Amino acid sequence: MSDFLKQTVLIGSVPMGGENPLRIQSMTNTNTLDTEASVEQCIRIADAGADYVRLTAQGVKEADNLRLIKDKLRARGYDIPLIADIHFNPKAAETAAAIVEKVRINPGNYTDRSKNIDFTLSDEEYMQELHRTHNKLKPLLVICKKHHTVIRIGVNHGSLAGRIMNRYGDTPEGMVASAMEFIEICESEHFHDLVISMKSSNTRVMVQATRLLMKHMQEAGRVYPLHLGVTEAGEGEDGRIKSAVGIGTLLAEGIGDTIRVSLTEDPEAEIPVADAIRTFFSKNKPKNTDVPAVENYDPFSYKRRETININGIGGDQVPVVTGDLSGNKTISDKDFQRMGFIRKANGTWKKQTQAADFIYLGSHLPNAEMPGDSKYIIDAGHWKNSEFPGEVYPLFKYEEYFNSSKRSAVLNFLETEAHALDDKKINQIKVEKNAVLIVNAEGTLEGYHELREIFFRLLTLNCKAPVIIRQVYQEDDNTLFQLHAACAAGGLFLDGFGDGLWLKNNYSQHTVTTAFGILQAARTRITSTEYISCPSCGRTHFNLQQATAAIRTKTAHLVGLKIGIMGCIVNGPGEMADADYGYVGAGPGKITLYKGKEVIKKNIPEEQAVDELIELIKIYGDWTEAEAL
Repeated sequence: MSDFLKQTVLIGSVPMGGENPLRIQSMTNTNTLDTEASVEQCIRIADAGADYVRLTAQGVKEADNLRLIKDKLRARGYDIPLIADIHFNPKAAETAAAIVEKVRINPGNYTDRSKNIDFTLSDEEYMQELHRTHNKLKPLLVICKKHHTVIRIGVNHGSLAGRIMNRYGDTPEGMVASAMEFIEICESEHFHDLVISMKSSNTRVMVQATRLLMKHMQEAGRVYPLHLGVTEAGEGEDGRIKSAVGIGTLLAEGIGDTIRVSLTEDPEAEIPVADAIRTFFSKNKPKNTDVPAVENYDPFSYKRRETININGIGGDQVPVVTGDLSGNKTISDKDFQRMGFIRKANGTWKKQTQAADFIYLGSHLPNAEMPGDSKYIIDAGHWKNSEFPGEVYPLFKYEEYFNSSKRSAVLNFLETEAHALDDKKINQIKVEKNAVLIVNAEGTLEGYHELREIFFRLLTLNCKAPVIIRQVYQEDDNTLFQLHAACAAGGLFLDGFGDGLWLKNNYSQHTVTTAFGILQAARTRITSTEYISCPSCGRTHFNLQQATAAIRTKTAHLVGLKIGIMGCIVNGPGEMADADYGYVGAGPGKITLYKGKEVIKKNIPEEQAVDELIELIKIYGDWTEAEAL
């Protein structure tokens, strides 16, 4: 890695980058022309603990009104730096830049031709496009220099410029090319007060693009501060886990200077979530974040680690989830409900979509009252060939396995601590044909890096044994547990490591659903409907939170279906490009429906739009009725 300068920028009175603390921010969803509502929401965001607050400025009038909002905030004793969010309108950016402390521009919108170019551009034509962009950007740079205004170059996966799409496609490489072009334009005009972001609703794309940008900036010799966020993350547990997986993966590598958790909720609700992520990393310092050069590992693209398939674990199988009931003195129906099973009225068990694939019972033996279609793990000292109709497999301590003559001919689990798994043991297990490793680590940043080092060694030694990651947590707050687990486990699955996840927390009733949430956020196992929903802003002309809740209520049983719910067309159609269906704001109280990237119905009244969406799903054959319990 070459030497590089780690840049610091001063946004108002709050510096970012360099050795400064990680900053957090949110964005208002009020109409920017509604001064009082915007001021009150800025105050709520500031009181919640944000370092910066962003407001949309879709036009010159909205940009100009930022002055009045700023004056009223200052008069009430709030000096929180303000950021203007600009799309499509360079004049709005130039107006805002003379008022606020930072302006966010989207390179994909800051061009003459933002749509896909349907013919191949020659090098000369490409440079002509770039030259026009340079000229369009130059007046903003002049104003920002004069007023000491910072610019965020905010690249969105869903809104890349036509020339970028033409040459690179909708890829992390294209996102980085877009950012580097704008950085070079700014530097050519001697402007360096920059912050850069790589935003996507796809956590893999967001992480890969940011890593690649970091590499390019390091090679160029100057690293600008980075803003991190998973755009359109959604709401509730899903949005929190998805954000923590994407943001946490990068923070664990020392990448990131400010974060925003984009939730389809009130903006001030984002701040405690972002602060919990920030606190996790401030309390946990990795010993070593360097990534070794390992064959079959590329941090800029996804490739799952090659393993053998042992009774449905490893190979091309999705990662398994293990539930833990070993600490229970007795095991009840309620415990199995936590594992994802429901006892029906006739006494039989129904396995839910998010049901544990394996249940660890410790020294308990399974009996006829337990779900028969589950697979059970018990301690090797208590394991025997059981008459129980389900599948039961032994768990050995690592040394115990190699000293035992009583093993399963089908599947054995070998438990070891991450720090104890040395090369000798790896070479020992690589010849076993029916042994799955369970590698234990604390649910901390140090534990995360211990596990990464294990996977690098497994790759180096060409060991193809499947690995279940087992992490132990002590959080008595369920939201904190979910955020910490997403930060400490998500990145492993984003990189193709891990054939299973086993979360242990005696204080939480949601270890199994959290594990499934992390795997879905990392896009390695889909077990629920995916909602790509934006957090709303001043450009939204309908109640996005209500619409999202209504759509979720009616479609939550459509496992694997992806539904985009977008406030407006700025990033909507692009960010939901891989969604099966889209619900996008088209104007005040009007909704446009998409099937994939194709517009199907325009300007539907908001009160009819959810039912119209359901009807569209039915027409295209993707609807099933929810199964009665």
